[in-house]
Parts: sequence; structure tokens; C-alpha cells
Amino acid sequence: MDFTFTEEQELLRDAVAGYLRGRYDLEKSRTAAKTAPGWQPAIWRGFAEELGILGATLPERVDGMGGGAVELMIIAEELGHALVVEPFVDTVVIGAGLLDRSGGDRADAVLGAIVAGEARTAFAALEPTSGQTMHDVTTTARRDGDAWVIDGAKIVVTSAPIATHLVVSARTSGNRRDTAGISLFLLEFDAKNPPEGIRVQPYRTIDDRVGADLTFEALRLPADALLGIEGAAWDTIDATVDDAIAAISAEAVGCMRKVLADTVEYSKQRQQFGVPIGSFQVLQHRMVDMHIELEQAIAAAYLAIHSLAADPATRARSVSAAKVTIARAARFIGQNAVQLHGAMGMTEELAIGHYFKRLTAIENEYGSTDFHLARYATRTRP
Repeated sequence: MDFTFTEEQELLRDAVAGYLRGRYDLEKSRTAAKTAPGWQPAIWRGFAEELGILGATLPERVDGMGGGAVELMIIAEELGHALVVEPFVDTVVIGAGLLDRSGGDRADAVLGAIVAGEARTAFAALEPTSGQTMHDVTTTARRDGDAWVIDGAKIVVTSAPIATHLVVSARTSGNRRDTAGISLFLLEFDAKNPPEGIRVQPYRTIDDRVGADLTFEALRLPADALLGIEGAAWDTIDATVDDAIAAISAEAVGCMRKVLADTVEYSKQRQQFGVPIGSFQVLQHRMVDMHIELEQAIAAAYLAIHSLAADPATRARSVSAAKVTIARAARFIGQNAVQLHGAMGMTEELAIGHYFKRLTAIENEYGSTDFHLARYATRTRP
């Protein structure tokens, strides 16, 4: 398999990297993350109007550029390298993926707004009793005349406090944990002034992002809030979440490249016993081990990205194998980077601590190592 980027893909990588180097200051982004509104709207507008990355992988019918999985990998890795907190994966990968696969005029209208930088989405999928299993859905949606009525609760809805739209999974038929009978619903949303029937509990996550727990109590939605075919949303959810896992795998690679480079540079400057600590063989060996883990993570990210177009079983195996590899590398590189920096590795002033928190979050995002080992085993059985 040829992993060489085309000239256009190289230009994309250089453009994103150059923009972030010149515009995305880590200190400013952390300050914005810790205060209202929790992100930088001007940066998001720049992503849409100057870089065009919000539409780079979206279809041309909604004014996107029609790029594919490799373009997604390039963008996500550079965003990870700069530790961007703006909701690219939640909006461009998860939200847009669900909308594009569901189809319909309303979905296309929101996709066009995403490309223009005017819409941001959050996916309400996990529930208090579901663990990491997204098809364990007890939230219900029932018809009431020309409307839908939704009752239930969702947790860890990342980006909900800054979203303009929610996509909600709810059961319209079947039993708990059935993959059949799950439907998707789209609604306009403002966390500060939520629609009647939604209670919002916002919070900031350990990696300086925003999330919320949502409670639905007789939430009434119009008939056209339903996305796609009633009760047939699971395949759409499964494929879209695999896209997101591949994207955060690439993001993690970007984070780990930065963490390793900063650690090597620090080891050349920090002195102990009158010599740089990088001259100690035991620490050289440790950094070589970190480099090996990074190379394995890069290969895993490529595996996930290049398997997204495969049949569902192959895609699931490849993505889960990649997630396990990425999680192991993220923990090893992140923890060792902090240890090699000493106590200052966890301070707010040093970038390493912020990258470590994001890598820790990625380790469990969209399923832990144990979850994906079990998923891999299930999809491998004859």
C-alpha cells in the first residue's frame, strides 16, 4: 500500500500546520477553554473562511470539497499537534457523518451551515446505564400526532454547551441493547436557553473541553426531526463512530509527535550533575521506547484510516485494533514525558501537562482498551 501523500495533500498539511503555528497560541486557547464561552469563535471562523477545513471532507453538494479519509487524517493530526480544543471531530466527523449518511433536505441544510462555520453539532448517545455501548439505548421517542416526544437521559455529550444543533439517538422500537429500533433526531439547540423539555448540566472535561449531561422530559419535536429511516440508524451510528475513532487516532499521533519532540529537546537543555540529562543512557533508552510506540501508533492510525471504506466487519476490526494500539502508546508516551520533565510536567505553564490530559482522554474516548479488545474479538469470531 502506498502511503505517500499527493501534492494536494501535502499542500493541505502545510496550510493547516502553517495556519495553526501563526494563529493558534496554546496559552490563549487554554485561557479561552477555562472561561466563557470555552472556545475561540474567531478560530472556528478562520477554519471555515480561510482554511476551508470544515468542508474539506464533506460532499460537494453542500459546498464541501469532497475529500476523503486521508484528508481527514492530515487535518486531525495537525489539530492534535496544536492541541486544538474547537469541536472539529464532534461537528465535522460525528455530526456531519450522521447527517450525510441519513440524508434529506434538512440534513443537507445543516451540512451546508457546518461548511460555512455557522453550525456546530453534539451527539447525544451515551446514557447513565449504557456504559460505552452506544446501542444500549433506553431513551425513547414516540409519535404523538404529527410530533415526536422524547424521554430519557444522555451523559458526556461533548461540545453540547457550544453546539447549535443536537443529534439524539432514541429507541422507537425493540428492546434495550437491540441494534434494530434505534432512530436519530435532529434539533436546534442553545445550552444557555435550551428548548422546553431539556435540562442541561454543563461542565468542563479534564482535557479543557466542554460537555454536558442532558435530561429529556416530554421533549416535543416536529415530524421532520427524524433523520433517515425510523428504527434503522444503528449502521449509520456504527460507521460514523468508527470515522471518529480514526480521526482521534490521527489527532493522538499529532499530540504524541509534539510531546516526544518537546521531551527530547528538554533532555538536551535540562542539566544534572553538570551534564544534560539526555546524555544518560537510561533516559536515551526511555526516549527510544517512546519513539517506537509513536511509530506503532502512526501505523495504527494509517490502518484505521485506510479501513474506513472496507466492509463493516473489516472496518470494525481495524479500527478497534488501532484504538487499542493508540491507547497504549498515548499512555506510555504521555506518562513518560511527564516523568522525564519532573514535577513541572504537570504544571499549567508547560505544554506537556495539557497534552498529557488530552492523551489520557483519548485513551478512553469512544471506548476503552478493554471495550475495543472485546469488540475486536467479537468481530473476529468465525
